[in-house]
Amino acid sequence: MPITSLTNISVPTEAGGSNSTLLMPKLQYRFRILFEGFGTTGDTREMTRQVMNVTKPNLTFEQITLDAYNSRSYLAGKHTWEPLTVTLREDANNNVQKIVGEQLQRQFDFYEQSSAVSGGTYKFQMRIETLDGGNGANGANVIDRFQIVGAYLESVNYNNADYTTNDPMQVTLNIRYDNAIQFGEGGDGDFSGVGVTTPRATAEAPGGTQATGGSNTGQQ
Repeated sequence: MPITSLTNISVPTEAGGSNSTLLMPKLQYRFRILFEGFGTTGDTREMTRQVMNVTKPNLTFEQITLDAYNSRSYLAGKHTWEPLTVTLREDANNNVQKIVGEQLQRQFDFYEQSSAVSGGTYKFQMRIETLDGGNGANGANVIDRFQIVGAYLESVNYNNADYTTNDPMQVTLNIRYDNAIQFGEGGDGDFSGVGVTTPRATAEAPGGTQATGGSNTGQQ
Protein backbone atom coordinates (compact mmCIF):
# COMPACT_ATOMS: atom_id res chain seq x y z
CA MET A 1 0.00 0.00 0.00
CA PRO A 2 1.51 3.35 -1.00
CA ILE A 3 2.37 5.48 2.01
CA THR A 4 0.51 8.42 0.46
CA SER A 5 -2.80 6.63 1.05
CA LEU A 6 -2.38 7.27 4.78
CA THR A 7 -3.36 10.89 4.14
CA ASN A 8 -6.91 9.64 3.58
CA ILE A 9 -7.19 8.30 7.15
CA SER A 10 -8.92 11.43 8.34
CA VAL A 11 -12.13 13.42 7.98
CA PRO A 12 -12.53 15.23 4.64
CA THR A 13 -13.11 18.95 4.96
CA GLU A 14 -13.90 21.72 2.52
CA ALA A 15 -11.47 23.75 0.39
CA GLY A 16 -8.01 22.71 -0.78
CA GLY A 17 -6.08 20.01 1.04
CA SER A 18 -9.26 18.69 2.57
CA ASN A 19 -7.76 15.28 3.29
CA SER A 20 -4.77 15.24 5.60
CA THR A 21 -3.45 12.87 8.22
CA LEU A 22 -4.92 12.80 11.70
CA LEU A 23 -3.29 14.93 14.38
CA MET A 24 -1.54 13.26 17.30
CA PRO A 25 -3.88 13.38 20.31
CA LYS A 26 -2.85 14.46 23.78
CA LEU A 27 -2.72 11.42 26.04
CA GLN A 28 -4.40 11.52 29.44
CA TYR A 29 -1.52 9.89 31.32
CA ARG A 30 1.14 12.36 30.11
CA PHE A 31 0.77 15.08 32.70
CA ARG A 32 2.12 16.46 35.94
CA ILE A 33 0.91 18.84 38.64
CA LEU A 34 3.16 21.40 40.28
CA PHE A 35 2.02 23.10 43.49
CA GLU A 36 3.21 26.62 44.26
CA GLY A 37 2.85 28.15 47.74
CA PHE A 38 1.23 24.97 49.08
CA GLY A 39 1.85 24.10 52.73
CA THR A 40 4.72 25.64 54.64
CA THR A 41 7.85 23.59 53.78
CA GLY A 42 8.08 24.97 50.23
CA ASP A 43 9.15 21.57 48.82
CA THR A 44 6.17 19.89 47.15
CA ARG A 45 8.02 17.48 44.85
CA GLU A 46 6.65 14.48 46.75
CA MET A 47 3.14 15.78 46.12
CA THR A 48 3.86 15.88 42.37
CA ARG A 49 5.29 12.34 42.42
CA GLN A 50 2.32 10.89 44.30
CA VAL A 51 -0.48 12.30 42.10
CA MET A 52 -2.77 9.60 40.71
CA ASN A 53 -5.30 11.70 38.78
CA VAL A 54 -6.77 15.17 38.48
CA THR A 55 -9.90 16.69 36.99
CA LYS A 56 -9.17 19.59 34.67
CA PRO A 57 -10.94 22.96 35.03
CA ASN A 58 -14.64 23.08 34.13
CA LEU A 59 -16.40 26.39 33.51
CA THR A 60 -20.08 27.30 33.76
CA PHE A 61 -21.81 30.58 32.91
CA GLU A 62 -24.97 31.53 34.75
CA GLN A 63 -27.94 32.27 32.51
CA ILE A 64 -29.55 35.69 32.17
CA THR A 65 -33.05 35.55 30.66
CA LEU A 66 -34.44 38.60 28.86
CA ASP A 67 -38.21 38.33 28.45
CA ALA A 68 -39.72 40.29 25.57
CA TYR A 69 -43.13 40.63 23.89
CA ASN A 70 -43.57 37.22 22.21
CA SER A 71 -40.24 35.62 22.98
CA ARG A 72 -37.15 35.59 25.14
CA SER A 73 -33.41 35.62 24.62
CA TYR A 74 -30.47 34.60 26.73
CA LEU A 75 -27.16 36.11 27.78
CA ALA A 76 -24.12 34.75 29.57
CA GLY A 77 -24.01 35.93 33.17
CA LYS A 78 -21.29 35.53 35.79
CA HIS A 79 -19.07 32.49 35.45
CA THR A 80 -18.09 29.82 37.94
CA TRP A 81 -15.00 27.62 37.88
CA GLU A 82 -15.99 24.21 39.20
CA PRO A 83 -13.73 22.73 41.94
CA LEU A 84 -10.86 20.45 40.93
CA THR A 85 -10.32 16.99 42.39
CA VAL A 86 -6.78 15.68 42.91
CA THR A 87 -6.17 12.12 44.12
CA LEU A 88 -2.82 11.37 45.79
CA ARG A 89 -1.19 8.15 46.98
CA GLU A 90 -0.20 8.14 50.63
CA ASP A 91 3.50 7.28 51.14
CA ALA A 92 5.13 5.36 53.98
CA ASN A 93 7.19 8.41 55.00
CA ASN A 94 4.03 10.49 55.54
CA ASN A 95 5.21 13.18 53.09
CA VAL A 96 1.79 13.69 51.49
CA GLN A 97 -0.02 13.63 54.83
CA LYS A 98 2.41 16.18 56.26
CA ILE A 99 2.24 18.66 53.36
CA VAL A 100 -1.57 18.47 53.10
CA GLY A 101 -1.80 18.98 56.86
CA GLU A 102 0.44 22.04 56.62
CA GLN A 103 -1.88 23.58 54.04
CA LEU A 104 -4.94 22.83 56.17
CA GLN A 105 -3.24 24.43 59.18
CA ARG A 106 -2.56 27.56 57.10
CA GLN A 107 -6.27 27.82 56.40
CA PHE A 108 -7.31 27.05 59.96
CA ASP A 109 -5.26 26.12 63.04
CA PHE A 110 -7.10 23.05 64.29
CA TYR A 111 -5.06 22.78 67.50
CA GLU A 112 -5.55 26.37 68.63
CA GLN A 113 -8.92 26.77 66.85
CA SER A 114 -7.59 29.94 65.23
CA SER A 115 -8.62 31.16 61.78
CA ALA A 116 -6.40 32.66 59.09
CA VAL A 117 -6.43 36.46 58.89
CA SER A 118 -7.21 36.60 55.16
CA GLY A 119 -7.30 34.46 52.02
CA GLY A 120 -3.96 35.85 50.93
CA THR A 121 -2.23 34.06 53.80
CA TYR A 122 -3.17 30.57 52.60
CA LYS A 123 -4.17 30.61 48.91
CA PHE A 124 -1.84 28.76 46.54
CA GLN A 125 -1.33 28.17 42.81
CA MET A 126 -1.17 25.02 40.68
CA ARG A 127 0.17 24.15 37.27
CA ILE A 128 -1.53 21.29 35.43
CA GLU A 129 0.89 20.54 32.59
CA THR A 130 0.41 18.23 29.61
CA LEU A 131 3.73 16.60 28.67
CA ASP A 132 5.08 15.17 25.41
CA GLY A 133 6.24 11.83 26.84
CA GLY A 134 9.93 12.69 27.14
CA ASN A 135 11.91 11.50 30.16
CA GLY A 136 15.45 10.94 31.40
CA ALA A 137 18.13 12.20 28.99
CA ASN A 138 15.46 13.31 26.52
CA GLY A 139 13.66 15.51 29.02
CA ALA A 140 9.93 16.20 29.25
CA ASN A 141 8.55 19.13 27.27
CA VAL A 142 5.36 20.96 28.22
CA ILE A 143 2.70 20.99 25.48
CA ASP A 144 0.20 23.14 27.36
CA ARG A 145 -0.54 24.32 30.88
CA PHE A 146 -3.49 25.36 33.01
CA GLN A 147 -2.37 27.91 35.60
CA ILE A 148 -4.72 27.69 38.61
CA VAL A 149 -4.69 30.80 40.83
CA GLY A 150 -6.33 31.80 44.11
CA ALA A 151 -6.74 28.16 45.22
CA TYR A 152 -7.52 26.66 48.60
CA LEU A 153 -8.55 23.24 49.92
CA GLU A 154 -12.33 23.10 50.01
CA SER A 155 -12.36 19.56 51.41
CA VAL A 156 -9.93 16.73 52.13
CA ASN A 157 -10.89 13.05 52.17
CA TYR A 158 -8.42 10.60 53.73
CA ASN A 159 -10.50 7.69 52.36
CA ASN A 160 -10.38 4.16 53.80
CA ALA A 161 -8.22 1.48 55.34
CA ASP A 162 -9.42 -1.91 54.05
CA TYR A 163 -8.26 -5.51 54.70
CA THR A 164 -9.82 -6.75 51.45
CA THR A 165 -7.86 -4.67 48.92
CA ASN A 166 -4.31 -4.30 47.58
CA ASP A 167 -4.81 -0.63 46.67
CA PRO A 168 -2.64 2.08 48.22
CA MET A 169 -4.09 4.49 50.73
CA GLN A 170 -5.24 7.69 49.08
CA VAL A 171 -5.94 11.31 49.91
CA THR A 172 -8.48 13.17 47.79
CA LEU A 173 -8.33 16.96 47.60
CA ASN A 174 -11.22 19.12 46.41
CA ILE A 175 -9.72 22.44 45.37
CA ARG A 176 -11.68 25.66 44.93
CA TYR A 177 -9.97 28.45 42.97
CA ASP A 178 -10.60 31.93 41.60
CA ASN A 179 -9.33 31.70 38.03
CA ALA A 180 -7.60 29.49 35.45
CA ILE A 181 -5.54 30.59 32.44
CA GLN A 182 -4.20 28.41 29.60
CA PHE A 183 -0.67 28.63 28.20
CA GLY A 184 0.89 26.87 25.22
CA GLU A 185 4.31 25.29 24.80
CA GLY A 186 5.97 28.72 24.72
CA GLY A 187 5.54 29.31 28.45
CA ASP A 188 4.12 32.32 30.28
CA GLY A 189 4.08 34.59 27.22
CA ASP A 190 2.26 32.05 25.06
CA PHE A 191 -1.42 32.41 25.95
CA SER A 192 -3.46 29.60 24.42
CA GLY A 193 -7.22 29.24 24.83
CA VAL A 194 -8.60 30.77 28.03
CA GLY A 195 -6.74 34.03 28.58
CA VAL A 196 -5.73 34.68 24.97
CA THR A 197 -6.28 38.23 23.65
CA THR A 198 -9.53 38.28 21.66
CA PRO A 199 -11.22 41.24 19.90
CA ARG A 200 -14.28 42.50 21.72
CA ALA A 201 -17.55 42.30 19.80
CA THR A 202 -19.19 45.65 18.97
CA ALA A 203 -22.82 46.52 18.33
CA GLU A 204 -21.88 47.61 14.81
CA ALA A 205 -20.76 44.12 13.88
CA PRO A 206 -23.65 42.53 11.93
CA GLY A 207 -24.69 39.09 13.06
CA GLY A 208 -22.68 39.31 16.23
CA THR A 209 -19.34 38.82 14.49
CA GLN A 210 -16.27 40.12 16.26
CA ALA A 211 -14.92 43.51 15.30
CA THR A 212 -12.54 46.04 16.78
CA GLY A 213 -13.05 49.76 17.06
CA GLY A 214 -16.23 51.72 16.46
CA SER A 215 -18.79 52.82 19.00
CA ASN A 216 -20.78 50.53 21.20
CA THR A 217 -24.43 51.61 21.42
CA GLY A 218 -25.26 49.11 24.15
CA GLN A 219 -27.52 47.03 21.95
CA GLN A 220 -27.95 43.37 22.80
